[in-house]
Amino acid sequence: MKISLLALALSVLSVVAFAQLKSQQIFYVGTFTSEGGEGILRCGLNTETGEIQVLETFKGIDNPAFLKISGDRSFLIAGTRPPEKVEPAGGWISVYKIGENGSLKFVNKQASHGDEPCHVDVSKDNKWVAAANYGSGTLALFPVSDEGKLEPASSVIFNQGSGPDLARQAGPHAHSVKFSPFTNEVFSADLGTDQLDIFRLENGKLLQNDQKFVKMDPGAGPRHFDFHPSGKFIYVINELNSTVTLLANEGGVWIKKQNFRTVPNDFTEKSYCADIHISKDGRFLYGSNRGHNSIVVFSVNPADGELKTVGFVPVEGNWPRNFGISPDGAFLLVANQRSANITVFRINQQTGLPEFTGKQLKTGSPVCIEFL
Repeated sequence: MKISLLALALSVLSVVAFAQLKSQQIFYVGTFTSEGGEGILRCGLNTETGEIQVLETFKGIDNPAFLKISGDRSFLIAGTRPPEKVEPAGGWISVYKIGENGSLKFVNKQASHGDEPCHVDVSKDNKWVAAANYGSGTLALFPVSDEGKLEPASSVIFNQGSGPDLARQAGPHAHSVKFSPFTNEVFSADLGTDQLDIFRLENGKLLQNDQKFVKMDPGAGPRHFDFHPSGKFIYVINELNSTVTLLANEGGVWIKKQNFRTVPNDFTEKSYCADIHISKDGRFLYGSNRGHNSIVVFSVNPADGELKTVGFVPVEGNWPRNFGISPDGAFLLVANQRSANITVFRINQQTGLPEFTGKQLKTGSPVCIEFL
């Protein structure tokens, strides 16, 4: 009888543990260790309650500014900024193998070939990694070996130019880089030159595309961007003038169509855009405002890509540098750098508006969120 009761108890515990595992979505957080962060955090989001918790902390990683998971979910790439410059560049691009339950194991790293690496991306076939270095305005392309190691850079691009804002645009500042989901093109937003630069990936090199760039408004300061799932539109969020720029593909050429404000018209204080994401179905676009401390929500016209403001949602924190949308599209998590908290929102599937769940996690200087 005792054995039967013990077996029953173990069975119940197994069912509970399995249910908890099914309702838990793993995500990673990059934190600035120079501002009180501890490195990379492996966290869990309860997809029923919205509660989040730290499951594991990977210390000894200097200022992981940006994280990106490969399409096959086998490895995580981190752009890190050491406290002292390293030769021949100012940062590292590191690779971590993703194990059972999302655990990380360091594989290797390569010099980023520039100061302040701030953004990384992985190609569709998981064979290439691209990195943007803000301080030096450089881009680097790295091959990934069959064993998952990052090889030395096969291509380095040195951007040129400046913008009208002498304090922020005295030189190039590559702020993000992404492989196109649809072609062999590679795009990069440069805050210093007000350009979305366009390259093509050929034979392990980043080559200048026939269309070299799309110019934003003078002083706009493009920071991040996202592709519409139709492949017809790109949305660029501009840090310095609080706008989103719509680009449309017309006959294979990207054309700047229209700008949309990310803060209310009557808001006159300083604010700086940061991150941007589009919903998987392409119906809604989200952007973060540092200063106004909000997430702006737009609805997207599928015919022409034009945006209509749905609303502005307070982030329940200060300085939303980054945010992530859960793979099922149900939750939006905001990394508030200066208030040292991650806030959890449930997305209303009809209106697109994120609704604060009341759940949050206090952690030092969160600057990037990446869902597994």
